[in-house]
Order: sequence, then C-alpha cells, then structure tokens
Amino acid sequence: MSSTINPGGLIESLPDALQAIVAPFFADLNERLAQRQPLLSDERVRRSIARVACCSEFVRESCLRNPQILCDLVESGDLFSAQCRGNYSKAIEPETIDNDADLMKQLRQFRRREMVRIAWRDLAGWADLDETMQDLTALAEACIQTSLDYLYRQGCERRGTPVSQDGTPINIVVLGMGKLGAWELNYSSDIDLIFAYAEDGVLHDRKETSYGEFFTRICRSLVKMLDETTPDGFVFRTDARLRPFGDSGPLIMTFEGMEQYYMTQAREWERYAMIKARQVAGDFVSGKQLMAMIKPFVYRRYLDYGAFEELRSLKLQITQELRRKDRMENIKLGPGGIREIEFIGQAFQLIRGGHEPELQQREIQKILLILENLGLMTKEDAETLRNSYVFLRRVENHIQQYQDRQTHDLPTDPLVRQILAYSLDFADWDGFKRELDRVRKDVHHIFEQVFSLSEQEESLQNSHLIWAAGIDREQILEYLGEYGFLHCAQVFEALQNFKHSHAFKRLTSKGAGVMDRLLPQLIETVRIVENQDETLLRILTLFEAVAGRTVYLSLLAENPDALAQLVKLSSASVWISDYLAQYPVLFDELLDPQTLYEPLQRAALAEQLELELQKVNVQDDEQLMFLLRQFKHQNVLRVAAADIMNVIPLMVVSDYLTYIAEAILEQVVERAWKMLTDKHGFPPETDHSAKKFAIIGMGKLGGIELGYGSDLDMVFIYDCADGMAMTDGPKPIGCTQFYMRLGQKVRHILDTKMLSGVLYEVDLRLRPSGDSGLLVTHINSYEHYLKSDAWTWEHQALVRGRFIAGDPALKQQYEAIRRRILALPRAIEELRKEVREMREKMRENLAPKDEDIFDLKQSKGGIADIEFIVQFGVLAHTSENEALATYTDNVRLLEGLAEHGFISKENAALLKKAYCAYRDYGHRQVLQGKRAQAGSEKFLELRAQVRNIWHDLME
Repeated sequence: MSSTINPGGLIESLPDALQAIVAPFFADLNERLAQRQPLLSDERVRRSIARVACCSEFVRESCLRNPQILCDLVESGDLFSAQCRGNYSKAIEPETIDNDADLMKQLRQFRRREMVRIAWRDLAGWADLDETMQDLTALAEACIQTSLDYLYRQGCERRGTPVSQDGTPINIVVLGMGKLGAWELNYSSDIDLIFAYAEDGVLHDRKETSYGEFFTRICRSLVKMLDETTPDGFVFRTDARLRPFGDSGPLIMTFEGMEQYYMTQAREWERYAMIKARQVAGDFVSGKQLMAMIKPFVYRRYLDYGAFEELRSLKLQITQELRRKDRMENIKLGPGGIREIEFIGQAFQLIRGGHEPELQQREIQKILLILENLGLMTKEDAETLRNSYVFLRRVENHIQQYQDRQTHDLPTDPLVRQILAYSLDFADWDGFKRELDRVRKDVHHIFEQVFSLSEQEESLQNSHLIWAAGIDREQILEYLGEYGFLHCAQVFEALQNFKHSHAFKRLTSKGAGVMDRLLPQLIETVRIVENQDETLLRILTLFEAVAGRTVYLSLLAENPDALAQLVKLSSASVWISDYLAQYPVLFDELLDPQTLYEPLQRAALAEQLELELQKVNVQDDEQLMFLLRQFKHQNVLRVAAADIMNVIPLMVVSDYLTYIAEAILEQVVERAWKMLTDKHGFPPETDHSAKKFAIIGMGKLGGIELGYGSDLDMVFIYDCADGMAMTDGPKPIGCTQFYMRLGQKVRHILDTKMLSGVLYEVDLRLRPSGDSGLLVTHINSYEHYLKSDAWTWEHQALVRGRFIAGDPALKQQYEAIRRRILALPRAIEELRKEVREMREKMRENLAPKDEDIFDLKQSKGGIADIEFIVQFGVLAHTSENEALATYTDNVRLLEGLAEHGFISKENAALLKKAYCAYRDYGHRQVLQGKRAQAGSEKFLELRAQVRNIWHDLME
C-alpha cells in the first residue's frame, strides 16, 4: 500500500495560476502522512482535496499542523456526513475535565476539526448554505453549553448551588444575538451573547456570595474560555457589549432588571438587535420566561413605522463609517450588501410583527418568504432578495474560509481574488465581480424602494425651506403661492403657530426629526386637492392632537400613499380629521386603499369581531370594551372614507353603519351572558349562549338608518316562566334579577366612557313607562303594555321596532307581538289627529325658529313629516293588510303603502326621493362637522311637495 498521496492529475485540475499554491502542500502532507498515517485513498477526498486546499489556506495549515484531523474526518465518515451537528453536544463531556486548561485545549481542538470539516464540505460543493450556517451555529452552541456546564459545576462545588424561592436550582440564561440567534452564523463570525438569571439571592458559603457575584464570575470565565487565544487558537471571539447599558453595565442582570431596562431605557436599535435573540445555553425552563418578557419590547401592538427611520439612520451611520475608511466593497455592510437585506426584512418585522405573528421569526430567508405570502413584498422582489442573500453569504463564507479571518471586505490581492472567484465557480475575477455588482445593485434598488430614500427628500427642497423658515418671510410667502395656496400669510402663520405650539415643543428629538420630514411632505401633498389651505389647517390641528404619538407621524412620513389618503379624506371632511385626532390608532387604516374602501359584509363583520374577542378573558370587561370600540372606530372610518369618496351610495352607508352596530350588539349580549353565567350560573331552560333575552332596536337602529353620530334606541325584553326560579351557579340569583343584571351589563359595556370613547350612546326611553319603567321587560308584560297602556306615539315607534340580537326564539315571539299590535283596529280620523298633533308638538319644540334655516328632520317638509306619514299609514291599514308589518325601514314601508293604495306610487316615489336626499345631505353635513341643517333656499321644490302630500294625507 502506497504511503503517499499522488498529486498527479489533481493539481492539473486547477487553473494554471493557482497550481503553484497547492504543490508545496501536497509535498508537505505526503511527508507527514508517510510518517504517521496510511494513505488517504478515498475517491471523494481525491476529487476535492486540490480545490479545497487551493481555496483555504486555513485548511491547508490545519492539515499540515495536525494531519490526524483529516485522517480522522475521513475514517470516521464525518467529512462526508451532513448530520454531524447532532453529535456536537456529546463531543466533550465536561464531567471528565479536571481543569480549565484541559477544557480550553479540548474545545479548541474540537473547534478546529469541525471548522476544517465545514469549510471542506462547503468548498467542495457538498453542503448548501443552510447546512453550513446551521453547522457553525450548532458548533458555537455546543462550545458555549459545554463550557457553561463545566464552569457551573465547578462554581457550585466551591460555593454552593443557587436556588429559587421554591428550592429549584438556578442557572444562567445565555442569549445568542445576531446570526447566532438566527441559526445563520458565518464562518469566522464572532458570537454576541447576553447573560441573565431569574432571581437574586445569597449563597450559604463563608462569604455569603450573592447570586449576582456568583454568576458574574461564571460569565467572565465563560467569555475567557471561548475568547482567549492560546497555542491551540481560540474557540469563538465573544462579544457581550449588546447587553443592557453596554460596556458600562453589569455583565449579567436579573430578569426583573432586564425587563425594567428594555421597557424604560433601551434604545431603538436594541429592538432591532433583539429580533434575532434566542436562548442558546443555560436554564431553558426559566429562559422561556425571559423570552416572553422581552417579546413585547420587540413586537409592538401597533404598526410601528418609526422603525423605518431608526434602521435608515443606522444604515446611514454604517455607510458613512465605511466611506470614511474607504471600505465600500464590504459585502456585509456596503451598498446592496447582506445588512441591507436583513434591514428590509427586519423593518417589516419591527413594524408589523405585533400584528402578524408569522413575522416573529429569526431567519431572514423565512421572513422574505412570509413577506411574499402576506403580500407585503412582490414575488419578484422576494425571490431577488432570497437569491441575493444566498449568493452574498456564500461569498462571505468563502472570503473567511481562506484564512479563518473575520473579514467582509473583498480581497485586493490579485491572486486571492482569483482564488475567491474560482471557489465560487467563476472563470475569473471580472466575471465574478460583474455578477456581484449586479446582485448588489438589485438589492440596493429594493432597499431604496422600501426605505423611501434620497429621491423623495431631494424633491422636497422648497417645502423644506417653507417648514424650516430658513429664508425671509417674503420668500416663504412666494413659495407658498407657487404651491397654490390662496391665503399664504394665513398658512404661514398657521405653520409658525404649530411649530411654536406646546405639543410641538414637547416632542422628543426623535419626534421632532420625524415632524421635520413629514411637514415638507404634507406641504407638497396638499397640492393634490383644491381646498389646500383649509386641508392643511385641518391636518395641522390633527398633528397637534397626536404629536406625542410619534409612531403615527412616522407611519405618514414613511408612506406617501397613506399621507395622500389622509389629505384627500381631510379635504373632503373635517369629521375625518377630527375622528382620527380622537382615535389615532385608526391611522393604520389609511395604509391600504383597497381595504379602506372594501365593501362591508354583515356576516364577515360578525365573524371578524367574534375572532377578535376570542382572545379576551371572559371577565376582562376593560379589554372587551377596548376591542369593541376599536372595531367600531375602524369600520366607521372605512364607511366614512368610502362615503366621502363616493364609493358607496347613501342607503349602503346606513346599511353598513347598522351592520357594525348589529355585530357589536350580538357580541355584547353573548359576552355579558358569559360574564353573568360564570358567576351566577344559568337560568332555567338555558345553556351557554344567550337565551330568553333580546335587544329590540327602535328608531334609526330598527329602521336600518343609522348615521355617523346616531345613538341606539333600544328595548330589552326577556322571557322567564318563573321569575323567582334561581340560577344554578355558585352564587345563584332569581331569574328576573339575572335578566335585569344582564340588561345593566349590556348597557355598561356600551356607554361606559373610556379613553377610546363611548361605544354608543344608549337611549332606553322607549321601553314601557320610559325612564320610570324597568330596564328589562318580560315579553308578556311588553305585549300587555303595548295593547293596554301605550300611547299612540309608542305604537308609531313600534313601526320601526326590529329584533337585533339575542335568543332567536324570542325573536319569533316579539315579531308576532309587533304584528298583532300594528294590526289592531283603529279609528282612522282619531289616529290621524293624534299623529298630526304629536308632529306639530315636536315641530314646535325642536324645529329652528329662524326661517332662514331648514332643519332636515324637524322643519316642515322634512324627514319627520315623511316618517309620520309612513307611521300613520302603517297603523291605519295593517289591520287590512298584515304585509305592512313586514319591514321597518321607511323606503320599503313606502313601497308597501303604495302597493296597498294608501298613497299613489308617484307620491311614494317623491317621498323616497326627498327622504334619501335629506339623509344624504345630512351625512355630508356631519362629515363636514356641521349640523344637519341647510339654508332656506335648499330643497325648495322637494320641501313644498312633501308639505303638499302631508296636507293631503294628514290634514
């Protein structure tokens, strides 16, 4: 058997210029192998050894320094296996180590062996990028855990074992940051670690050592064990500067101290760093608690567009430093480099991770795929970034595998350049460089698109000058005129007043920076509307109201489309800007015009709300009320936006606003039911869904005619055979008392005033006996009251009474009662007189005295006249035609009355036209922040026609 490697044919496989590199290596290796080992005859080694030796000086040096490494890798089969990392944790048993020096030696030898294996498989083309990164990460984790196990055992033997209050032994938690945390470690990477422990205490040793002192010693020794360079090299360069307070902070902190720091003092870049944080060693039970504490710091409940500015600022600092050091060819930090790809993914994570749990990942390749699946990035851009990432990371690893040096700069030596190109399967350096430049150009282009960089800012030069007031007043007024403002002096004063307002002065430096970018964009953007003076003033008022909420200002500064939406909506409606000022969380809705104007579906609304409320504990009424209000505000904004932009007609506006209220009331009843039954149990013959209770909607709610500011007219009814029967829970109460409390709970949820406002103003005065009556009425008592004691105006109100939420069985009972009451025989002339007198009384008390004002509802010829005509017709003729009791909305009731012959089809059509015109105009008035009134010259013909019909039918 030959005792040498025959280099014949192996060296010749290399490019001519690279053959001289490996010839001495083969000669030296043969000499060492001849003395110590049999022939390495494996064909896989023969096909790869020349390429690997050429591309890695580190592998050459390691094999010559200790040929046993290569022989062992081949004979064990590890060189050809992709599964070795599963055995890393067993490679060194800390229990068998007697001293620090022995462990340091074994760790370094283990590390060198595995680094040779990993580089060989990569350079030979046997391993893909994922295998290489995972092997490197697993190697680092095994070395950390092995070192910690040894040091912890040694420490406990000397000073005792730290224990928690319940007596459980405590160990530290080691967080791996950056690429270590994301299973993306590069070949010659350092490792960033943060240390923490669950709780403080004191050991029972002679010095009464605190847990903090005990664990600090372990951490220092751990860093030394990994980082110190000995004759055998080092394990991993170790950096602990990402910990709270950096170098000036303690090396290790308690969980409580960590939580306090991250929630009160941490800087924005630390959120970015924490995205990839992962426990890599130590106590994995308590580690889960630490990660759960850190999560809210990283992923905010709201959409956090301030992250764009933070990451852009960090990238700018990196770029400036690279320019200063003339290192723009750095494939990690330079333009179009690895860091830009990571920034793109992590920007979306920071912004949307709280809303989209799928984004709470660490690996950038997974994140890019998720962004594509969520529609946040085009398929083409996501694929470009994924492919570019793999290419750049391979380049990075091959640069570092050459000498096991932590560098990301392209080589300048011509020979090393050729080696790098060859290792990546390029014929020469120029071909490789062209491909690298193309990849970086594509990445940087997407990066600039995502972060809305320089082009936008350069186009805002004059508007920047207007906002900054860095030129004289006359020049600013001239610029404002060029921008199309009509009252330039007034606009200038408004801008200056805003800049000197108390709200602006209280801004943090970060908030002021965002505002300095946003205001010039606003000045530019308001040019898209005609009433730009008024629109700018409205939005300045809005900005003053939300100035302390930098996240919303950042959203607009980073999203020109969202800012344009705000400008268009505020131009059309002061109500919108006031609504956003009151509920700034709704800024998120401006992001997607398609969603903003998407038609609402009754079933989809109910399903969406039910899913949202499933997250809320049954007894957590505060969180319940918050989510209900948020749901309402979001959807009312969508309706208003679609209304303003004429995407939907009037009838649909009222339908949508009614759908929202119905979905909310259904959930309020169910949640109130669960709250009470949890405490008191179920009334007889009921189960887990609300039974024998119902909400009846009256007025606009019953008539499916809600407006933007409508309150809810309601009646609560219940059915219980025995009011004294008890519920079956731990705190039983009588059946009647249970339903009374249920009504009270429903009302409480709806009209409690919170920071997010009142859900709905509730009006329960249409219940039997009004304010003096019981809050909830038994169904039998309700019918008896309507039949025997109700006034005519209460029967009029019943015309628009409609079941809204609760027990479907009670719905049938109620609707039968309504039909019976509406169909009661009535003396027509007496009824006409009572309805007419009630209308005149209303007009006398509610209509404006000023004849120049037409109140859309109360003035003669207005909405109330039409409603009273309809109610009179239904009460007068349902005894002859029960179909008149089918509907509750005025439009369909008019159609039914025309079919019956109470009113001509022409007059019915005219009343519908007037009714819709008045309501449409009223909606517009509300959206402009005005009362539902018009000038006396408005609707003259319609008003006269309604008055004539009133005269013919009611007088």
